[in-house]
Amino acid sequence: MMCPWHIPAAPLGSCSLEGRTLGPGTLKPVRLWWFFLPSSSLSISVAAHTFAAEIPDFLTEEECKLIVHLAQLKGLQKSQILPTDDYEEAMEMIEISQMDIFNLLDHNQDGQLQLKEVLTHTRLGNGRWMTPENIREMYTAVKADPDGNGVLSLEEFKQLNIRDFHKYMGSQKVKMSDLVRNSQHTWLYQGEGAHQVMRAVRQRVMRLTRLPPEIVEHSEPLQVVRYDQGGHYHAHMDSGPVFPETACSHTKLVANESAPFETSCRYVTVLFYLNNVTGGGETVFPIADNRTYEEMSLIQNDVDLRDTRKNCDKGNLRVKPQQGTAVFWYNYLSDGEGWVGELDDFALHGGCLVTQGTKWIANNWINVDPNRRRQLQFQQEMERYAGAGPGAPGEWTVDKAYSGVHLEL
Repeated sequence: MMCPWHIPAAPLGSCSLEGRTLGPGTLKPVRLWWFFLPSSSLSISVAAHTFAAEIPDFLTEEECKLIVHLAQLKGLQKSQILPTDDYEEAMEMIEISQMDIFNLLDHNQDGQLQLKEVLTHTRLGNGRWMTPENIREMYTAVKADPDGNGVLSLEEFKQLNIRDFHKYMGSQKVKMSDLVRNSQHTWLYQGEGAHQVMRAVRQRVMRLTRLPPEIVEHSEPLQVVRYDQGGHYHAHMDSGPVFPETACSHTKLVANESAPFETSCRYVTVLFYLNNVTGGGETVFPIADNRTYEEMSLIQNDVDLRDTRKNCDKGNLRVKPQQGTAVFWYNYLSDGEGWVGELDDFALHGGCLVTQGTKWIANNWINVDPNRRRQLQFQQEMERYAGAGPGAPGEWTVDKAYSGVHLEL
């Protein structure tokens, strides 16, 4: 079955943006950044080049203050909680062999584990952000690296007791600043009947992204995030790769298909700065203008470009938080046929350390399933329940479905 609309891959340019009325007034000059793809991907089309736009005055000062006020009334929760005391027990329940662990970590399959190979899988730990120093300390504690060269051979790895690693990680006292993300957040409803400002923001996002209303209306609600002094979010992707065995969070309810993996399928990110930050708090795109991407190149000589507490100044692009400004980018490439394609690695981004004051932001994510059939089925179900009147099942409302959910990618 064919879809009645196409998904624009990168519909905006310096000409088409100029003079459009998106916010409270006529749009001011827009800063555009085009992130070049590897030459092997250039066949997709010019429109598939990743791009980000910084849009001043997308929100008024009054709108920003109202959104912050609504978030405070709703109440915020920690975006990432500290590891629990039963971490060691939980890890032992995971059925994976020692050889499988080694092969998973050995990115280049050379039979040796470099420090940076281990660091690229930091989320396999107890939620703590691991640095090269942390890895060396762990190796010393469990006697994992007898020659002290920072490299584990297959033979050295086989001699280890994996439980020793789990015990070490479980014994470490972890502070909020040690985590991948140190912030608080809440979700605000934007659907029919929402506050007029929330509705206005959603309508503005529709005009900005040029996506069909039925796509935007049935995407996630507005996420509002507060970073206190010392807050950060290490570089990450807003969505994950979608394989045949992967389900999208928003369409899984209607697809009626079981899948071992799930991701948020956030095609577009629109980030809003809700206040001026006294110190730090930039949004960094570490590899924005690189012509090639290689995961291992993110860590060189103990410098991890994903570390937004230490290395934000080394990122290729940093956007300073200014109240009312929106930053807009795509998380996926085009498939060349008017639909969502592969995840765009160049959209890697993070929140730099807030060195002084407090930072408030909001995120509007537009969810699109790379599987056209599932997305169309989802849209049809949403329309059916929308037309069913007051008695329609509430669980199909996407805003409500996301209200108590936090997605870690």
